[in-house]
Amino acid sequence: MRTMQNKLPKKSPPFDPALLSVDDPAPFSLHNPEGTPRFILTADHASRAVPHHMAKLGLAEIELSRHISWDIGAAEVTRHMAEYLDVPAFLAGYSRLIIDCNRPLNSPTSIPAISDGTVIPANQAVSNTEAKARADALYWPYHQQIAHAIDRYITGGEVPIFVAMHSFTPQMSAGKARPWHIGLLFEHDRRLVAPLKASLSAIVPDICIGENQPYAIIGPSDYSIPEHGQRRGLPHIEIEIRQDLIETPEGAALWAGHIAEALEVVGKSLDETGEWEIIST
Repeated sequence: MRTMQNKLPKKSPPFDPALLSVDDPAPFSLHNPEGTPRFILTADHASRAVPHHMAKLGLAEIELSRHISWDIGAAEVTRHMAEYLDVPAFLAGYSRLIIDCNRPLNSPTSIPAISDGTVIPANQAVSNTEAKARADALYWPYHQQIAHAIDRYITGGEVPIFVAMHSFTPQMSAGKARPWHIGLLFEHDRRLVAPLKASLSAIVPDICIGENQPYAIIGPSDYSIPEHGQRRGLPHIEIEIRQDLIETPEGAALWAGHIAEALEVVGKSLDETGEWEIIST
């Protein structure tokens, strides 16, 4: 179990959108923008980037490389999947420690003061003004572009499957191992769960798949699936991959291929059964 780090926070400048420079990334990137809208992929925790003027949030580089800052491997998997499936993928541009793109803004973990035992100096006593500035600059542009894309596809007669990509640590903080290779997360809509589980099991022998493991989508705990999938009634799923499987380029490409193949099978099945539609949840 990790011990508390940075008990005496170092100085870290507050976020100021006026200080974002050409050397800072955009709030999101769109991979394969000309892809067909059969699926829409997202990666809320794709990046560990921090605005240059924030001095690494007062953290050591080793902390910014940990899972507290981003979902290790998720960005590379998502980009590979976008290519394999020929679909668009939206990737958030900044670390979840700046503002978490998979949390409602009123969540206590939207701007975490502490994450897995590490004190985040820049997030101590963040004012409402600064929190709004972070959201306006880095959170809303990402989600608004996803929403606009979905609106455009639906208006054009497409019903995309919304797939949110994430990764999880091989062990919990207390050291308990997590046996699942992949977790399938959902709340109300189970349309994709059994078909995707069956398809993955056929492609990867002995795969261990958790349903709502190691996390679950319950009420307002998450943002992307409830907002872009559930609220619209789109077929949707959140896919979590264990980080030790995808922390190398080879592992990321391998598992992206497995998941893309499984999704393709499920998509064809939904076409045949007529369940590829917007439903009220």
